[in-house]
Amino acid sequence: MAVIEQGNRLSVVWIIPLIALLIGGWLAYKTISEQGPAITITFQTAEGLQAGKTKIKYKNVELGHVKTISLNKDLSQVVVSAELTRGTEKYLTNQTRFWVVRAHVAADQVSDIGTLFSGAYIGIDPVSTGKPTQNFVGLERPPAVTADTPGRHFVLQAKSLGSLNVGSPVFFRKIKVGQVVEESLSDDGETATIQVFIRAPHDQKVLKNSRFWNAGGIDFTIDASGIKVNTESIITLMLGGISFDIPHTEQRGKIADENQIFMLYESRDNINKKVFQKRIRWLVHFDGSVRGLIPGAPVEFLGLKIGKVVDVRMEYQPKEREFRIPVVLEIEPERIISGDNIPHEDQRRKLMNELVRRGLRAQLKSGNVLTGQLFVEIAIHPQATPAEIDWESHDYPALPTIPQPLEGITNSVAQILTRLQKIPFEQIGKDLGATAKGAKQLVHSDELRASIRALEATLNETQQTMRSIHQMADYLERHPEAILKGKQ
Repeated sequence: MAVIEQGNRLSVVWIIPLIALLIGGWLAYKTISEQGPAITITFQTAEGLQAGKTKIKYKNVELGHVKTISLNKDLSQVVVSAELTRGTEKYLTNQTRFWVVRAHVAADQVSDIGTLFSGAYIGIDPVSTGKPTQNFVGLERPPAVTADTPGRHFVLQAKSLGSLNVGSPVFFRKIKVGQVVEESLSDDGETATIQVFIRAPHDQKVLKNSRFWNAGGIDFTIDASGIKVNTESIITLMLGGISFDIPHTEQRGKIADENQIFMLYESRDNINKKVFQKRIRWLVHFDGSVRGLIPGAPVEFLGLKIGKVVDVRMEYQPKEREFRIPVVLEIEPERIISGDNIPHEDQRRKLMNELVRRGLRAQLKSGNVLTGQLFVEIAIHPQATPAEIDWESHDYPALPTIPQPLEGITNSVAQILTRLQKIPFEQIGKDLGATAKGAKQLVHSDELRASIRALEATLNETQQTMRSIHQMADYLERHPEAILKGKQ
């Protein structure tokens, strides 16, 4: 009887599937282990992007590709799903930026023309510092400066940016050393803020006492040496620009800190003007015409500018049934008194009340005869009508005023004309006519002729008498004894 023995050896039939399973597992492990992080990027538009084709590059090195492109729920944005290569995980932080690189043609530069043939791609500015994330909001335009560019950022503040925008150049002694990288507006809308980036090593030229000014347009001046036309470059004529340096009246200071805040001046001429921090507003009322007085007009004291006009408007006074023109002045007291000696509120009131009692008044003056522009002069007028400061009735204390010189002359002439109108010239003419007629009749009358003859006789007798008195005085001078003895 045959005996069947069961062996423990694995059947050949199972060897091939087992090998296939091992190979598949190894391939799966290799695929998963080599797979990079998956991210999502949100853009406003998918222009130039294609799923499965568009690459993600850094310094023209491929770091990933786009897998899918879809819309968000409200259809307002495009969501791009992408996969990056292994090892990029540490650069995916909340400070990392993505943008679409397309051909760019502008007045100051032409870039990325190659994308016209190869197609657009997504650029990345990897930053290892920050919090890890996998969801990003893409930039709508390439950043002006990437994280690997050596240099430093500085902040400029101004009332208005004019023609400046992101990408506008920054010059140092007519050499381009940086550019504007960001612009924003304060919450109250009063101040515009821009951030500039100065490349190394030129960032060491930015000092604590440096001055930045708007270099856009043409600086046109006429002086004793002739006509001067100055501009930083042709680019600044079209795009605007910024320049910086230290005033010629100051010595070189210390190197500025990164993100130090500077004021942006309107022009190079203004950088030498001292900046005053303290400002006090006053209100003045003018009854006559203020044509030619505009916001920004200077306020002067003894010929020196101490402030400017900030507002000119018109108000109707129902009780008086007349119009009044309130003008708001902004005075910089540090132009008159040093900052350490500016009096406190109570002291300032006492000082101003005393000056007004002495005749301190505001008055409109002509600043330019050709243009008709006016300015406000504050001066002491001892003969001014007594007045006081109104501290409480308005938003700002109201300073008393006097009419401008031309207005005062006009008022005086008007008063003279009014008085002249009251004189009865017609009656006076009639009276003068009657008087002249009477005088004519008197001249041809016999009584006047007789009176004249009598007057002539009297004059002759008087003349003879005076001659006799003169002779007698002469004799007595020579013979004084005649007074006692008589004439010999």
